[in-house]
Amino acid sequence: MAQPVRVGVIGLGSVSRVYIPHLQRLNIPTRRVEIVAASDIDPARHEHARRTHGLGDTAFSPDSEEVIARKDVDLVVILAPMQVHGSLTRAALESGKHVLVEKPLSMSLDEAADLVELSKRSPGYLLCAPHVVLSPTYQAMWRRIHRGDIGEVLQARGFYGWAGPNWGEWYYQPGGGSMFDLGVYNVTSLTGLLGPVQRVSAMSGVAISERQVNGERIAVESHDNAHLLLDFGNARYAVVSTGFTIQRYRNSGLELYGTEGTIQMIGEDWAPKGYELWQNSAGCWQIFEDGSNWPWSDGIRHMIDCIELGTPPVITPEHALHVLEIMVKCMESGETGKALPIESSFTPPRFDDADTLGAGAHLAHDPARAE
Repeated sequence: MAQPVRVGVIGLGSVSRVYIPHLQRLNIPTRRVEIVAASDIDPARHEHARRTHGLGDTAFSPDSEEVIARKDVDLVVILAPMQVHGSLTRAALESGKHVLVEKPLSMSLDEAADLVELSKRSPGYLLCAPHVVLSPTYQAMWRRIHRGDIGEVLQARGFYGWAGPNWGEWYYQPGGGSMFDLGVYNVTSLTGLLGPVQRVSAMSGVAISERQVNGERIAVESHDNAHLLLDFGNARYAVVSTGFTIQRYRNSGLELYGTEGTIQMIGEDWAPKGYELWQNSAGCWQIFEDGSNWPWSDGIRHMIDCIELGTPPVITPEHALHVLEIMVKCMESGETGKALPIESSFTPPRFDDADTLGAGAHLAHDPARAE
């Protein structure tokens, strides 16, 4: 492009403190990005962003609509609380902007479906977090699975949780909850690896009815504890365990079980460090380490690449809609005790090129773990 991609950031909380430095790193060695405007309802965050990130030339406003309406903004990055993601995404797409929105796309299935259709008509790209399918570890696992290195996958497991935030009341208000904040990573990864889900069943509810947030006791109004069962058809199942109810754990974020072996991620799917592979034919665990330090905010790099090249993102709005439907129906299933069909679908991205964490990666074979 003749000029840098001009960015407007909406939401200057903790998530922006990862995205903004990531954007700035994209200017090395060539200037590719300019943050021209930013918005947050808290004026103190404007000064913090200006001082911390050196945004002396950035225009700040408490009104997100001002950022979206600016003619000098090419890309709107939405990092505000999840309850307003849908309305802000709609406004930015209708203004013809490219949009990167943090997860989830919306809290409403109807609104999300409308946004998917709007994105097809809009001149701008729509890229929805989480960006887990972009990591070298995920893509290497995808290749292993899809070339049959562990046979046919029949079961899988995802796990992600912690004790929960003591800031941001919106985490516990309607439209919040651990599935939308945490489980979304596992649901995105598993559907990306195994394809669309046909049916869900869940145990999901409020386990801790009151929380201490920003020094005050608040009532928890959205589910903070869940076990979600995913039915991929043909007796292939996965389970996702998540919650603001978990103090510590020592297991991998993802594990997939095939007829000829097992593959498990080292670390979380939002911060992977490689994978471990068991193949019956080898009779031992092989450890493939990922030293790339892949950042979970990498969707912003991917979006800038796509804008410059004129190619759509590999993460599609249809995938985000499918994940949202699964999460919404997880809560419904938890409340009704019923298994629920999933009506949406999507085409998962493919990664058929050379294996970035295969033969050329650091292989730490552990004979002590041979079985």
